[in-house]
Amino acid sequence: MMKILEVKQTNESLAEMVALFRVELRSYKGIVSKPNMEAGQAEMEEYLSAKFPVYAALVNDEYAGYVVCRVDREVVWVESIFVKEEYRRHGVATALHSKAEEIAASYGDDTVYNYVHPNNHRMIEFLRKRGYTVLNLIEIRKPYQDEKLTQTITVGEHEFDY
Repeated sequence: MMKILEVKQTNESLAEMVALFRVELRSYKGIVSKPNMEAGQAEMEEYLSAKFPVYAALVNDEYAGYVVCRVDREVVWVESIFVKEEYRRHGVATALHSKAEEIAASYGDDTVYNYVHPNNHRMIEFLRKRGYTVLNLIEIRKPYQDEKLTQTITVGEHEFDY
């Protein structure tokens, strides 16, 4: 049985999931890392102290995932959404993302804005299945010193190193 609960304070399970989320994000750029529990704890504490809406999914009383939303002038952004590997493809992300959509609806909006790493193909497919198709922001920066860019991405008529 799954429950979605609002998070009011952090704990070890939430910190672990944030740390695992950061490991996964780094993996999309080919960076192998280990979970940093202290950083995960600090990040979750920052979200909560900034009053970001945070929700956790519990499956059989175990933490399965979380979503962090940021509300900026009544526009809801999913800052991060993460589901533990063993709970993926069981409706956890859908339940968490639906919670973000409920928050948006409470402001009279019918969409949630999502930050998605371009290599996060699973999340892109997940959002497409939920009806999200519009790309409206592109982050462009200079390469970091010694950064190895191994791919290109085409957006419209433009090709970018990635």
